[in-house]
Amino acid sequence: MGYFGSRTEEAVRNYQRSRGLSADGIVGCNTWRSLQEDVVGTGRTSTTLD
Repeated sequence: MGYFGSRTEEAVRNYQRSRGLSADGIVGCNTWRSLQEDVVGTGRTSTTLD
C-alpha cells in the first residue's frame, strides 16, 4: 500500500470528480482504468499496466 501527501490525495479526488468516479482519494481499479484510458494514444510509458 502506498502513502502520499494531502496535495496528491486532493489531486486524485479532483481527477475522480472530473471523471464521474467516486471521489475517495484512493487509486483503485476504476481510477487506474480511467487513467489508462486517458493516456491511450500518448504512447507506452514505464507505468502502463497490461
